[in-house]
Amino acid sequence: MTRRPLVGITCYVEQARWGVWDFRASLIPQAYVDAVTAAGGRALVLPPDTTDDAVLDVLDALIVAGGVDVDPARYGAEPHPSTDAPQPLRDAGELLLIQGAFARDLPLLGVCRGAQLMAVARGGTLIQDLPSGIHREVLGVFSSHPVRAEPGSGVARILGDAELKVNAHHHQAVDDPGALVVTAWAEDGTIEAVEDPTRTFAIGVQWHPEMLDDPRLFVALVDAASQARVL
Repeated sequence: MTRRPLVGITCYVEQARWGVWDFRASLIPQAYVDAVTAAGGRALVLPPDTTDDAVLDVLDALIVAGGVDVDPARYGAEPHPSTDAPQPLRDAGELLLIQGAFARDLPLLGVCRGAQLMAVARGGTLIQDLPSGIHREVLGVFSSHPVRAEPGSGVARILGDAELKVNAHHHQAVDDPGALVVTAWAEDGTIEAVEDPTRTFAIGVQWHPEMLDDPRLFVALVDAASQARVL
């Protein structure tokens, strides 16, 4: 039997409750795992670890998940009053994996915070508090808004270059993409996707595709991982 592509998913570290227990936990919304499984992959949850990036040598693809704001010190900025308290271990661990994925040309998908970290890893900066409310209108509820993809980009090849309808729940976004290329925008000009066109698959999206009824980004990631294993 051919092994399914192994897709690592970085995870949150938060106080969590289940049954009678209330502990710090490494966790991820099940929607990420379901999306990878439905696309033909096998999900592996990756808690933060700053020792090395050797786990990438056994993975076929990497997803950097959403979560709390990136520490502004990572891109040389002072924190805005609205910026979350930093999580140094998660920032450091995910940046290590992102840099390692770029170096190995490992298929890489960044989601929300993950897209922002991809830009920071390539020398970019972030907007710490967006002036527009379309990206997070109600706490705990995804907003919906249109996105325009650059024709010919990776995002457009996967999702089409017609206007896309995406979900959102964020107050930060990429400002300067660094060495990455911007390939999608919201109607207010907010950067919605970044890519490294020199890599086989390196795409970051500001929305949450795992929560949409559209598997194409995950299918494309798993397909890229499958093809890389054959080569």
